[in-house]
Amino acid sequence: MNNLLLAIAPSTAWIIYIYYRDIHDKEPLRLLLKVFLFGAFSIVPAAILENLFEVEDKLNLITTAYSTFFVIAGAEECSKYFFMRWAIYKNKAFNEPFDGIVYCVMISMGFATVENLMYVFNSENPFQTAFLRMLTAVPAHFTFSVIMGYYVGLAKFNPGKRLQFTMFGIGGAMFFHGFYDFCLIQQKNEYLFIGAFISLIVALRLSYLALKKQSVNSKIFMDERKMEI
Repeated sequence: MNNLLLAIAPSTAWIIYIYYRDIHDKEPLRLLLKVFLFGAFSIVPAAILENLFEVEDKLNLITTAYSTFFVIAGAEECSKYFFMRWAIYKNKAFNEPFDGIVYCVMISMGFATVENLMYVFNSENPFQTAFLRMLTAVPAHFTFSVIMGYYVGLAKFNPGKRLQFTMFGIGGAMFFHGFYDFCLIQQKNEYLFIGAFISLIVALRLSYLALKKQSVNSKIFMDERKMEI
């Protein structure tokens, strides 16, 4: 029971955080749960794609880069985006730019929760694994989703630049995810490990700025919509 709580606590904390950052028009809890469950299921196609295209040679930096940036990050972020797009994108509740971040975070935390459960319950030291992932992997998934969600929100309400913003969102999430995993997975240079933590700090900073800016964008959007009414 303790291991279960340790595995789900980090994602729960990030979900509560993003819920209370959504100050203009909160999303229905039932809908958030639905999106979270879709996010949990998104790990299935991601895992299938990773198994199909994974390259095992971690001593070669080129193959490691291919594996992390395109196979792992590509499969996981594209799977998350697909389920977000399918489950919520056209829903009337998605009615402001900030919602792009909210729903992408819910999808990502569903994914991260299942991933965390798998790592923790397959670990010889569940507490250590859960603690380390609480400080690294789960916040990383959060930052990837905020970056994607920021651009998803822009894409939703800027039809003329929808493709451009969508590509920025998926590409940005893939880049930070790929770089983070590349630094951790490669076995060529032990000093490259520090790059994962640097990228996480940078991504957290960018996520904070994205949350702040998109909250302002939502306020402007909601005010303009009220004036039209």
